[in-house]
Amino acid sequence: MKLMYTSHLLPVAVALGLLAPPALAQSADQLSEDVQRYVHTSGPVVALTNVTVIDGTGAAARSNQTVLIEDGRITGLGAAGEVTLADDAVVLDLTGHTVVPGLVGLHNHMFFTSAGGRASQANFTAPRLYLASGVTTIRTTGSRRPYDDINVRADIERGLTPGPRIHITAPYITGMDGATQMAQIGSPEQARRFVSYWASEGAQWIKAYTAITREDLAAAIDEAHAQGMKVTGHICSVSFREAVELGIDNIEHGFATASDFIALKEPNVCPSNLMVIVGNEADPRGPVAQEVIRTMVDANVGMTSTLAVYEPFIPNRPTRDSLTLAVMSDETREDYLEAREQIDTNPDFPLTNTHFEKAMEFERAFVEAGGLMAAGVDPTGLGGAIAGFGDQRNYQLLVEAGFTPEQTVQIMSLNGARILGVDDELGSLEVGKLADLAVMEGDLTSDAGAIRRVKIVFKDGVGYDSGMLIEEVKGRVGIN
Repeated sequence: MKLMYTSHLLPVAVALGLLAPPALAQSADQLSEDVQRYVHTSGPVVALTNVTVIDGTGAAARSNQTVLIEDGRITGLGAAGEVTLADDAVVLDLTGHTVVPGLVGLHNHMFFTSAGGRASQANFTAPRLYLASGVTTIRTTGSRRPYDDINVRADIERGLTPGPRIHITAPYITGMDGATQMAQIGSPEQARRFVSYWASEGAQWIKAYTAITREDLAAAIDEAHAQGMKVTGHICSVSFREAVELGIDNIEHGFATASDFIALKEPNVCPSNLMVIVGNEADPRGPVAQEVIRTMVDANVGMTSTLAVYEPFIPNRPTRDSLTLAVMSDETREDYLEAREQIDTNPDFPLTNTHFEKAMEFERAFVEAGGLMAAGVDPTGLGGAIAGFGDQRNYQLLVEAGFTPEQTVQIMSLNGARILGVDDELGSLEVGKLADLAVMEGDLTSDAGAIRRVKIVFKDGVGYDSGMLIEEVKGRVGIN
């Protein structure tokens, strides 16, 4: 097995786009019999009592709370005894549990890549794992088989399969020297034509990739905004500051992909070994970092944290949790563990924990400066970042990075909803919003590991059994 070091820098394929899911609650009786078997709790009125609530707004956690759900929306939220319960309410006493908003995965995929170049479409496993992990909304920031993504999304909306709300991005755009699976853009005219076509197909987002030129990205952004679309990017041929000047709306990954730190960077060229050079030489709070952050904050350009996909490339990190390994197919697990062993035993491996800590430090500095940061798993690279489980790992890593539980929940819920433009309906626990939320065993304010113990996930007020969804996918990640 050949070890590959490029993580999410590996070429990925195209993505199609559709309009955003409608903000209409999907009741249990609209689900197929196959989906209904995953339902743990449903009813016109459901009350979650005696819970600790982290509401996603950044407010302090509140204990001994009641969350009232009626017809798919939150209609009551307050201390026990302050929320009136109807006689016919389904009441769950959840003493010892924490409730958070449904997580919003802002760099998620419906495919999976792992060590040795293994790749598979994840039509069966990804939707179940996202939902089981408390991720109720995703943006597919890249696609390998776009019609699969479109059809799975349609099946979820029709109640034929369990899964999150899905926002689909248009195919990647890159430069003429970029990956052949992507749209290689060779002129501003071609960029505008590409964006216009996908706008007519209903796409909401364009994603630029590492070989895009400044001129072509500028044309794509201009056309996207004219069409009411937004643009994000995993960029390095164009620096973060250049992209902000061009009007980009969101930037993926952060510190390790910021070519702004390369003093003699060539125009329109992604520097080789960028992640290693930046990790070795850049100061995440130095003058260049401060200017990058100030430029992004002043323009209200969001950033997506993807620490979970970065971590498996760092020697001797805790990247072998039993549940992640259990859902992998045998061959996927063997390849992954072999790759991890090579990394952990190589004294000269080019990425180090210091690099990882610098990435965390840059994200702290970005948020401290007022930056709008969201998070996503990016289930690519070595395979240790699994759909849903990697989103949960992001929570633990952001807490390790120094964010409070309340800040971290906001990053992973309301901030993502804001970037997607759906925060009026989703992203926080507030009366009137759709009832997308996750119930986990334990006190998340004192135990970051509680994020891995999700028991019930409510989407549209219907509670799904997390354990049952996970059981269905064991041994299948890397296959389907």
